[in-house]
Amino acid sequence: MGETKYYTEEGLQKLNDELNQLLSVERPAITLQIAEARDKGDLSENAEYDAAKNAQGLLELRISKIQEVIRNARVLDESKLDSSKVFILSKVKIKNLKNNAVMTYTLVPESEADLKAMKISITSPIAKGLLGKSVGDRVEIEVPVGAIPFEIIEISR
Repeated sequence: MGETKYYTEEGLQKLNDELNQLLSVERPAITLQIAEARDKGDLSENAEYDAAKNAQGLLELRISKIQEVIRNARVLDESKLDSSKVFILSKVKIKNLKNNAVMTYTLVPESEADLKAMKISITSPIAKGLLGKSVGDRVEIEVPVGAIPFEIIEISR
């Protein structure tokens, strides 16, 4: 049995959409490629057939991995999370006390991290340093460039 991973509804929906794409579009396309290659004659020297079979193997592996992730996925219910402290799915506004820069991050499951969208993984150094803290708390977080002091300005959902 696989490891339980937590997702937002949006993140789990993306996985389901990808699985549906693989099953309904890509699997039939590879089946067609194999059939066309098979029609070309001798399979022992047919590079197209070998390539299509390899692609099919990789596709089936990807499908089985996604199915396993979905089976073991748990959706986080934001309504049951405390918003007075920083937890997963918290939107946290923090101030860097060294340079007074203010940033807002949303702490998300590792698989949904997207720095461009200001969504950081719950396993990142910054998120780990913020977990369990409240508004007004000051924390010093160890990052690759050294320790940086932050103050939590706001927590929301």
